[in-house]
Amino acid sequence: MRFSSSSRLVAVASAAAVLAACNPTFNWREVPVGDAGVIVLLPCKPDRATRQMPLGTEAVAVDMAGCKAGGATFAVAHASARDAAQAESWMRAWRAATLQQLEGTPVAETPASLPRAASPSPAPVRLDTQEPAGSGHAQAAHVLWFAQQRPDGMAVYQATVVGSPSASDALQTFFEGLRLP
Repeated sequence: MRFSSSSRLVAVASAAAVLAACNPTFNWREVPVGDAGVIVLLPCKPDRATRQMPLGTEAVAVDMAGCKAGGATFAVAHASARDAAQAESWMRAWRAATLQQLEGTPVAETPASLPRAASPSPAPVRLDTQEPAGSGHAQAAHVLWFAQQRPDGMAVYQATVVGSPSASDALQTFFEGLRLP
């Protein structure tokens, strides 16, 4: 049996469509972050990095895991503090640096809740912006800072989504997918 070139083209196009359907834009997976047992949901295979970040008067080693999917970047960063006072100081510095980067963008900052996160100090905080209409360069940002008590100190986290995900439930899936042991 011989296939015409148009039949082969239809078969190849059909196979490509089936394979594309098997490769969703948001392929959620559980990813451990830090050494305290925190698990996050990321929509794609994460890249990992460690860098020194200025938090107040200190340069702090921050571990990050993140990836891009569906028009947005999803990332979680982690640092280890010695106690609640240091964790609170770092979270304030992290928030201030983020707000400085967003200068001129309307920001809503609200208390947040996360099961098993440290509270009342440092308490979880959420920051949200909207992508300004016709901005061309500014992107929406959604950030959650939280801490976790550990036997040897505190773990401090920043969970971030930058951009507007193509799936309406992606933000909710990401933030509800943060699990502390």
